[in-house]
Amino acid sequence: MESEPLSFLALGDSYTIGEAVTEDERWPNQLVNRLRKAEISIENPRIIATTGWTTDELIQAIEKDGINRTYDLVTLLIGVNNQYRNYPIDQYEKEFEQLLSNSIQYTGGISENVFVVSIPNYGVTPFATEKNLDESKIGSEIDTYNSIAQKITDSKNANFVDITQGSKKAKEDLSLIAKDGLHPSAKMYSQWVDAIYNPIYDNLSTR
Repeated sequence: MESEPLSFLALGDSYTIGEAVTEDERWPNQLVNRLRKAEISIENPRIIATTGWTTDELIQAIEKDGINRTYDLVTLLIGVNNQYRNYPIDQYEKEFEQLLSNSIQYTGGISENVFVVSIPNYGVTPFATEKNLDESKIGSEIDTYNSIAQKITDSKNANFVDITQGSKKAKEDLSLIAKDGLHPSAKMYSQWVDAIYNPIYDNLSTR
């Protein structure tokens, strides 16, 4: 008897919903397509993400959605808008931990099935230049956010994937940035999938 396709929940903000790219170009959709090519049977991703969301707004959206099932794979990428809006760092720490705990709950308590993706560095984008934003300040603060996220992720035995270093390539390669001058292009999202694919494949292929 053929088994049911695996399920995938992606939680986040503009980087997960794929602002300025097509649905197929979003990284969760690219990931699913790549997994299918490797003969992993998996559903289309269920995405709960909206451009501009902070940690508290994602928490509210999840509560409103009332998720009442478990998923084989959950990804979480959140925090850039906390940094952009100058929210208190301790708010991020508290709310990220809550979101990660929720994510683990949505896998039925299997923390190894949760993958946290680091926040990219938007300080290298044309948007940041046009707005006269401080590139070094943005980079430093995002590093702090990611350090907090990784520490919490490690403490809960979930997976942390660093795409931040790769995102800095956009400073020299504008093809990695979408036409809005801020968000990643399909090409950059493909590089994110390169970073996240192997650990997720190894996790799913043993099911």
